[in-house]
Amino acid sequence: MTKESKPDRLRQMGALNPKAEGVRAPWFREAGFFDPLDLVQVKYEMLRHAREEGTNKADAAALFGLSRQTYYQAEAAFERDGMSGLLPRTRGPKSAHKLTGEVMRLVEEHLDANGQLQARSLADLVHARLGISVHPRSIERAVARKKKR
Repeated sequence: MTKESKPDRLRQMGALNPKAEGVRAPWFREAGFFDPLDLVQVKYEMLRHAREEGTNKADAAALFGLSRQTYYQAEAAFERDGMSGLLPRTRGPKSAHKLTGEVMRLVEEHLDANGQLQARSLADLVHARLGISVHPRSIERAVARKKKR
């Protein structure tokens, strides 16, 4: 059984710092606790450095190899959610928000007689009838979820 490396775990979590070589803070250059590959730790230390050391925000961001915009986003997330605000979040919608009851009724009405799915034509039908652009794969997933229940 192979043990997963820390960079592999960080990559899986979405917390691997893609600009680790840009971190110039001396305490990150020495081997030990501070890891420039850990984006959450880098962001936290950037915020702490600006707050505790009185460094201006642009200089703190540069010292940690990040942009000013990233500084302000991290600061707002930290103030709003604490440490968990620095954790990576998945982007985009969190559910099939376009597949409302009305859309799914239309899809179900137009499934083939044997229940076969023609996702592309169903997506075109939904767009023509309801004016909602839905990806065919989203329709396939929604029908599969409904069949599981």
